[in-house]
Amino acid sequence: MTPDPDATEAHATVPPHTDPPHTDSPHTDPSDTAPPLTGLRVLDLATLFAGPIAAMMLGDFGAEVIKVEHPARPDPARGHGPAKNGVGLWWKLLGRNKRAVTLDLSRPGGRATLLRLAATADVIVENFRPGTLERWELGWPELSAANPRLVLARVTGFGQFGPYASRPGFGTLAEAMSGFAAITGEPDAPPTLPPFGLADSIAGLATAYAVLTALAARERTGRGQIVDMAIIEPILTVLGPQPLWYDQLGYVQPRTGNRTQNNAPRNTYRTADGTWVAVSASAQSVAERVLRLVGRPELIAEPWFATGSGRAAHADLLDEAVGGWIARHTRTEVMAAFEKAQAAIAPIQDVRDVVADPQYQALGTLTTLFDPELGRMRMQNVLFRLSDTPGAIRWAGRPHGADTEAVLTELGLTPEEVAALRAEGVL
Repeated sequence: MTPDPDATEAHATVPPHTDPPHTDSPHTDPSDTAPPLTGLRVLDLATLFAGPIAAMMLGDFGAEVIKVEHPARPDPARGHGPAKNGVGLWWKLLGRNKRAVTLDLSRPGGRATLLRLAATADVIVENFRPGTLERWELGWPELSAANPRLVLARVTGFGQFGPYASRPGFGTLAEAMSGFAAITGEPDAPPTLPPFGLADSIAGLATAYAVLTALAARERTGRGQIVDMAIIEPILTVLGPQPLWYDQLGYVQPRTGNRTQNNAPRNTYRTADGTWVAVSASAQSVAERVLRLVGRPELIAEPWFATGSGRAAHADLLDEAVGGWIARHTRTEVMAAFEKAQAAIAPIQDVRDVVADPQYQALGTLTTLFDPELGRMRMQNVLFRLSDTPGAIRWAGRPHGADTEAVLTELGLTPEEVAALRAEGVL
């Protein structure tokens, strides 16, 4: 059965402290307040993690997302991380708002069924190695012939061409190749990889943006196109002007730990009660407030204090001043003093603190929903708030293949055809 769209509980649909959208205007059409991607159909053929993240984000704002998995080898994300009662919890997040079907694309019946689905879809997201879909006769010529308006998002480690295209690619490799790991960590310590899917998540955001860009172009041209997303590229973009610095100055950014060579003070500092806070003074006015607060106003008059790079060159002195003051006060005292001084600070929080944080609570950043398998659960809400056409989490990740028969029946397959596909091993 199709998941119950009314299962979500306590979901904030408009920003706090704003009036809800007006619904009593004689010109209001119900479609005007539907989620903005309502009517869009997305086939998610991807696994681990960038492609599925992109499809999830599209689903959060109303797209109908059909998750297509191999009948015997489901998305490995179902087994990643902790599980409850044998059910992977990461999948509940990654698979939300998706209908789950099984299909072996390498078999003739699977190929034919996917082409029928493609004819009804707007977007396909896939992350097979380049050439795999072509080997199954499901490449761009076949898919675009079935649906000239289709957008095919191809998400791979290294892109569709080039010397590395055929290599297996994961986000970890992108974090290494892009320069991220080289600048992360303490100066005298090894390069550091993130303990989560950073490159995949950035690529997922970029893929969702790319898909919407291709759909906007389709409005003008009437034609779909291919999105070629290499996971190694978006993370390089968000790392900033490193290639420009190197090109123009021969400058290679070193590892500096929590510090930056662009401004100071900028670090994490331990409080008197053993907790940690992070301070940032990117703006000159904020840097001056911090130094006045910690009792070192004389440093503001130093010529080097007038620029971020000048302050960064004297980070040892500034860290000693700021860190020494913070070490003599509890976190509550530090936070109150910085807030009163309008200086930028935040506590170092783990997930327990995040769940209890009043700002996250005010924004509705975490939401609660009911899942038929595991009951009530909390997870991150949709990525942003729209005042008139908000997104929503309609259901958490579904069991493997839970919606296969419903989707294929809606596609027009008879019970006999579905049974034949099962006998063939396609479903």
